[in-house]
Amino acid sequence: MTCKLITGLGAINYSEEVLANIAGVSTMECYGVVGMASKRATDGLVELLKRENLSKGVKVSSENDELTVELFIIVEYGTKISVIANNIIQKVKYTLEKLTGLNVEKVIVNVQGVRV
Repeated sequence: MTCKLITGLGAINYSEEVLANIAGVSTMECYGVVGMASKRATDGLVELLKRENLSKGVKVSSENDELTVELFIIVEYGTKISVIANNIIQKVKYTLEKLTGLNVEKVIVNVQGVRV
């Protein structure tokens, strides 16, 4: 999947991995986030992803030139999850729109676990 931005001078194609990396790095900068979790958390087992695999905890889809970003995160114990999620949503939306020029329709935050 690629996302396309058409300007007066031409077109820019963004791969899903580039958008996922931007979203992953933005998420990790937010307070209370321990790390990204794997998208395929089967059998209730959640894998904490390393820094170089952040894009595996992000699912990006595009429809009608608008992005939907789904994040799978692990939060720190003792933090207010709703506040963390709101901060992530604002930060990811702002960063993606500022860096790429694409419209972000929604950001979905899935909390996969809590780490002490």
